[in-house]
Amino acid sequence: MMNIPLSGALTPEGHVLTQRVYYEDTDFSGVVYHARYLHFMERGRTDYLRCLGVDQVKMHAAEGEGLAFVVHRMEIEFKASARMDDILTVVTKTERALAAKLVLGQEIRLGDKVLIAARVTIAVINRGGRPRRLPAAIVTSFGP
Repeated sequence: MMNIPLSGALTPEGHVLTQRVYYEDTDFSGVVYHARYLHFMERGRTDYLRCLGVDQVKMHAAEGEGLAFVVHRMEIEFKASARMDDILTVVTKTERALAAKLVLGQEIRLGDKVLIAARVTIAVINRGGRPRRLPAAIVTSFGP
């Protein structure tokens, strides 16, 4: 039996999250439907933040404006397909951490094979949807 943390783990190559492909993730041919990769990557980003100690619920509920992360831009390269019952690894790492946005690199792998490569720009907004800067303590949690 595999002993894998539910939220994945921080490793020297970035955050690593393991996900199984279920029937609901596939199309009629048994191949993962292209939009489902967005779900896997979102889970990777969310658990990456969780492992870094960034509490998104508290961030949004904080007195004052409240802050939230939103996807601003995403570039995806579909290299190969996953199939039902495959065990995928979602790797997420910070490429750049700026005051009001983050650029994250993400890959979805099947073993050593990269199936999906993406670059995701995350912006920070307040409850009213206005762009805001991240608190310095959060920016530093993403590294240099």
